[in-house]
Amino acid sequence: MNPTHGSMGGNRPPDPLIEALKRSIAKKHKEKRRHRRHHTHASGRAGPQADINITPLVDVVLVLLIIFMVVTPMLHRGVDLELPKTANHSTRQDTGEQIVVSVRQDGTYIEADKVDVEKLSGLIEDLLKNGTHPVNVKADKGLKFGEVRKVLEQVHNSGAPQVNLETKENKD
Repeated sequence: MNPTHGSMGGNRPPDPLIEALKRSIAKKHKEKRRHRRHHTHASGRAGPQADINITPLVDVVLVLLIIFMVVTPMLHRGVDLELPKTANHSTRQDTGEQIVVSVRQDGTYIEADKVDVEKLSGLIEDLLKNGTHPVNVKADKGLKFGEVRKVLEQVHNSGAPQVNLETKENKD
């Protein structure tokens, strides 16, 4: 065989394309070894990959959401006051749709906002434009009925479809 044309022996110069390919393959093998070294245990085997499982988190969040949805309507609405006690007490579920009007010594409130009694009728009319909601009137037991009657007249003038006067059950 001719030493310049054969595959065996000879002083043929290396092909630059083949040399570049060899370097590229060697570089990839070196990166793989380095990557494996960072993710192995002392035994030399690859360790578990760290994945975060969010399914339990989603379950807990959904349970909390359901709890808050159930409990929220049961929370005390309006301002703090002591309701009068009645012997024949009927209980209605607070669905959150009711408009709560509270009457205390220091004034009249819609939910927790203090309002002027003369403007109460117009404010309730505005709230009723979004739909027909019952109005719950809560009056402090220390008030005279004449003060509560003014508020009830304003609620009646607003055209409320249903008005409830809230009381506390007499457990004696």
